[in-house]
Amino acid sequence: MRKKLRVAAYAVCVRDGQLLLARSPAADGGHEWVLPGGGMDHGEHPNDTVVRELEEETGYHVEVTGFLGMDSIHHVIPWRHRRKVDQHGLRLVYEARIVGGELRNEIGGSTDMAAWHPLDDVPGLTRVGLIDIALRLWRERPVVGRVEHSPK
Repeated sequence: MRKKLRVAAYAVCVRDGQLLLARSPAADGGHEWVLPGGGMDHGEHPNDTVVRELEEETGYHVEVTGFLGMDSIHHVIPWRHRRKVDQHGLRLVYEARIVGGELRNEIGGSTDMAAWHPLDDVPGLTRVGLIDIALRLWRERPVVGRVEHSPK
């Protein structure tokens, strides 16, 4: 079985009671909302990943203002030729604030729309689980930088 580690960095950006999210194609053919962010390039610092990914996905320039914590996920997924991949993802979650740029949609990337959503509306969105984890990290600020997964 092939083993794969993926490290990614994401940002919680809250302004005026709204959360900045990006929209991504979902596995079922629809769309789902995701936190802006993504995979680190080899040799890149995670803070730089957040800054780069937010600009790519939303058009905004951000300043990282804090490290909220991390989430670790593990899946075994189908791969080629009836083989499987043992995939481990480490997702680093930062807090960031907008310091420039203008909201725009990503073109030719992994997302197709960026938008602000009232925090109270987030539970009703079709979204990835990391959003709930990141918001708990943002609200609770656990000293250990970890919250337990809870069912949706």
